[in-house]
Amino acid sequence: MSNVPPGPNLRGAVDLSALVRRANAPAPEPGAAPADGAASDELVFEAGDASFQRVVDLSARVPVVVEFYAAGLQPALSGLVRSYGGRLALATVDGSVNPQLAQAFQVREVPAVAAVVAGRPVNLFLGMPAEPEVRQVLDELLQLAAQNGVTGVLSPAADADPDAPAPEPVEEPLPPHHQEAFDAISRGDYATALAEYEAAIAQNPRDELAVAGLAQASLLQRLDGVDAALVRSAAADRGGDVDAQLAVADLDVSGGHLDDAFDRLLDLFPALPQDGKDVVRRRLLQYFEIAGAEDPRVVAARRRLTTLLY
Repeated sequence: MSNVPPGPNLRGAVDLSALVRRANAPAPEPGAAPADGAASDELVFEAGDASFQRVVDLSARVPVVVEFYAAGLQPALSGLVRSYGGRLALATVDGSVNPQLAQAFQVREVPAVAAVVAGRPVNLFLGMPAEPEVRQVLDELLQLAAQNGVTGVLSPAADADPDAPAPEPVEEPLPPHHQEAFDAISRGDYATALAEYEAAIAQNPRDELAVAGLAQASLLQRLDGVDAALVRSAAADRGGDVDAQLAVADLDVSGGHLDDAFDRLLDLFPALPQDGKDVVRRRLLQYFEIAGAEDPRVVAARRRLTTLLY
């Protein structure tokens, strides 16, 4: 059904400020629909009962088209509104979950399109007419807005095109000691990296990233210049030698074979003298930091180590 009126007007329009006050009064119910108003940009955004203040405020600058839709329908006016180069904005509203707005605009079926100019609602049409008819109504809406002193222009966001790639996330800068350590690792200066992570831990003993970074830098330092084939051959020849088995475990961890490293050292652990057990335990704890406490392989190995210790 299409119902295109002769033209929008503000005659008899009510002020929406009371609706905004009612909508903003209660907090959202737990488990309710996601907080609306999460905008894609300034020109086109989702709105609802709890966030309509944004629409009212914006309507003092440009006319805001309000497109009501519901489950099974998709808003259709985004491209057309954008074609006006910032002279219009579009708020899309799911009428089925925003009853106060539906009631305020007397929406009984969707799709339905209204507008807000200078804080006052204007009903535009029901259904979705052909684009030339819609554009005619929007042109008349701009004329009405100009008559009421609403003549602003919004700056379209850089990502306004919904088909454009999303902007790359901006990474937060690393803390100074972390950055110095990262730069040192990049140039192979592991001693400096260790010193920087140790300085970070001295400043904040709970700096988990620094603790993990220290373990990683230690591993890289031990592996620097190591011939993997010779290490594995030596470990095979020397059987229960702690240093040889630790060297192979380092290789396993660096290659992502955590289970192999854990099993190697935990199998060795029971037969070692106390000083050997202490060395292996410290190395395992380093591996746990590198992999992360939530890794299921770490959880299993930590449980097994605890059993062996007690």
